[in-house]
Amino acid sequence: MSRLEVLKTYKIFIGGQFPRTESGRYYTPLDSKGKALANICLSSRKDVRNAVVAARKAIGPWSERAAFNRGQILYRIAEMLEGRHAQFVDELMRQGSSKVAAANEVNLSIDRIVYYAGWCDKYNQVVSSVNPVSSSHFNFSSLEPMGVVGVVAEQSTSLIGLVSLILPAICGGNSTVVLASENLPLCAVTFGEVIHSSDVPAGVINILTGSTEEMAVILASHMDVNALITSNLETKLSNKLALLSVDNLKRKFDYEVNWVEKEKQALHYISDLQEIKTTWHPIENVGGASSSY
Repeated sequence: MSRLEVLKTYKIFIGGQFPRTESGRYYTPLDSKGKALANICLSSRKDVRNAVVAARKAIGPWSERAAFNRGQILYRIAEMLEGRHAQFVDELMRQGSSKVAAANEVNLSIDRIVYYAGWCDKYNQVVSSVNPVSSSHFNFSSLEPMGVVGVVAEQSTSLIGLVSLILPAICGGNSTVVLASENLPLCAVTFGEVIHSSDVPAGVINILTGSTEEMAVILASHMDVNALITSNLETKLSNKLALLSVDNLKRKFDYEVNWVEKEKQALHYISDLQEIKTTWHPIENVGGASSSY
C-alpha cells in the first residue's frame, strides 16, 4: 500500500530558538517536478520585529567578545557544517541541483566560513590607520561594528549566497536578521540548526522564511536596523528598499555577485559593515606636560 508522505515543517530561527511563525501561515515550495518539498513558515511583520529585538539584544555581548574568540566560533560553524555535509547535499539536490553542483556548493560554503573565521582577529589591524595631523597628537582610526544588519539572501541559491552575506557581517561583530531565499529555503533553516549547535550566542543570527518582498520592506523601514545588504535583487524591489532605507538613514549594499565563484570573498564585505572610530591622543612634551586639545 502507498502511504501518505509526512512533509517536514521547517520552522524559523529567532533568538536561538525555533518558533513557528506568529502568523500561523505557511507555504509549500515545489521542486522541478511539481512535488512539494516541505512546509515552510510564511513569516510576518511581528516575526521580523521579534528577530530585530533578539539581534539588538545580542549585539553588545557579541561585539565585545575577543576577536580571536569570534574566529573560534566561526570556525566551529564550519566544523558543524562539515559534519552535516551529506544532509546539505541532499537538500540542495531536492531543490534542483545536480549531485556534483550540490557537493561543490557545500564545500565552497565551508571554505568561505573558514576564510572569514581567519579574518576575525586581523581585519581591524589591516583596515585601521594612524593618521597624519598637524598638531602634537596621535590620531588613530579603527573599526567598530555597525550594529544590527538586515540580510536579504541571494534568491537563486539556497546555501552559498546565504553564507556569503551572513559571515562577513558577524565576523565584524554585527548581529543579523536574515530573510532566506523564498523558493529555495531548505538549507537556510537547516543552517539555523548548525548555528544552534555551534556556540553562536542566541540572537546573533536570526533566520526567517517567507515572502521576500513582504519582509524586506519591513526590514528596510525598521528604525532599529542599522544596515541592509542584498544580493542580485530584482531592480524594482532593490530601488524600493533603497528609498525606504534613505528615510531612516540606513546604509544599503546590493552586491551583484555570482557567489559560487571561489574568489567571491573579500575584506571589503567585512569593512562595508563597519563604522570608523577616530581617537585623538595627546603627545607628551619633553617637560612631561601633556599638550592641550
